[in-house]
Amino acid sequence: MTENPASATYAQRIAFVCEIASRLHSYGTTAQRLEAAVAALSQRLGLDCEPWSNPTGLILSFNDPSRPLGASDTTRVIRLAPGENDLHKLSEADRIAEDVVAGRMSVAEGHTALRSLDRKPSARWRAMQVLASGLASGAVAGLWRLPWLDIATAGLIGLLIGLLGHVIARRPQMKEASDALSALLAGFVAILVANFIAPLNLNTVIIASLIVLLPGMALTNSVNELTSQHLVSGVARFAGAMATILKLTVGSLIAVTLAELVGLYPEVRASRPQPEWVEWSSMVLAAYAFAVLFKAHRRDYPWVMAAAFAGYGISRFAGEAWGAPVGIFLSALVLTAAGNAFARWANRPGALIRVPGILMLVPGSASLRGLMTLVQQQDVGVGQSAVLGVTNIVMALIAGLLFGNLVVSARKNL
Repeated sequence: MTENPASATYAQRIAFVCEIASRLHSYGTTAQRLEAAVAALSQRLGLDCEPWSNPTGLILSFNDPSRPLGASDTTRVIRLAPGENDLHKLSEADRIAEDVVAGRMSVAEGHTALRSLDRKPSARWRAMQVLASGLASGAVAGLWRLPWLDIATAGLIGLLIGLLGHVIARRPQMKEASDALSALLAGFVAILVANFIAPLNLNTVIIASLIVLLPGMALTNSVNELTSQHLVSGVARFAGAMATILKLTVGSLIAVTLAELVGLYPEVRASRPQPEWVEWSSMVLAAYAFAVLFKAHRRDYPWVMAAAFAGYGISRFAGEAWGAPVGIFLSALVLTAAGNAFARWANRPGALIRVPGILMLVPGSASLRGLMTLVQQQDVGVGQSAVLGVTNIVMALIAGLLFGNLVVSARKNL
């Protein structure tokens, strides 16, 4: 038996749309996709809605088209923290919205189902997040073919950062400084290893260990929003990404300064001796770690891992043949088109393919490396080279995203 969703009260329909919009925002949806999804859902529920999204909130203006103009105007202002990718909950929210629109679930039941997504995470889930943080850092160091000691150090630091993140989550007063504290921890542990065990590729190890905190996806999304004329959201998200990079740089440089004050001068080397099999083995481990960190459901791990592997592989081989920007462009194009095709075929969010695939291309590590080198060497030329490198990556990414949507148009906004 199906139920007409438009038969729910006006207030119930508004409450349901607000709940969906808040959750899409919390699960890391960009402004243009969120606004399009909310407008489409509202229309199917018999509402007119004008959404306005930015990284820290939503404004939703509703009216009932069946009533006289101005008689039912309602506005909701919702303050929210910047979202984080949660592929499982995003997929579940999309499924619930589809069920409500199709009449398989009433609006009230849909609202209750959305609230049920807020279950307290289990101890096993929290442990998996910590372990995945360490695995991701070590795997990225392996992708860069660093020596075994560097890989082990990056993995250890990533594990410590995961533990620190759970400690900070219980102390909200520490949240603003969490990125700087994580970078301080990463820098200090790397310096201790380089002093008392063996030389390291110091900056590279620090960057690999911080990989889960780098705002590369936020930086890419911000430029994507700007190109789609969501100017306020794009500028705000870009500023937030740059603030995160600054905090990570400050934390790592404080660690270096404190080490010098106590007489620790780490030995630094530039060595990448690993064979090719280490790189590809690390890619498999990195894909698994990011599937866990993106909170995908276990049944979606193959999709998420395959997307991450494809994104890296295409950019790697095409980059060797035609240059890095071309490789990134082709990879972003293929992954965007594949995500849209997956959404059409499976009737599920294309983000399950698009987000993990593009993650392997984002310019977060290049941004942090450039800023750290600029501050350490006090050389404007180095800074300009870093900015140019990041700009090339972002331009190639955005071009791939735009043309990927042209190759296979999106059926679902998510």
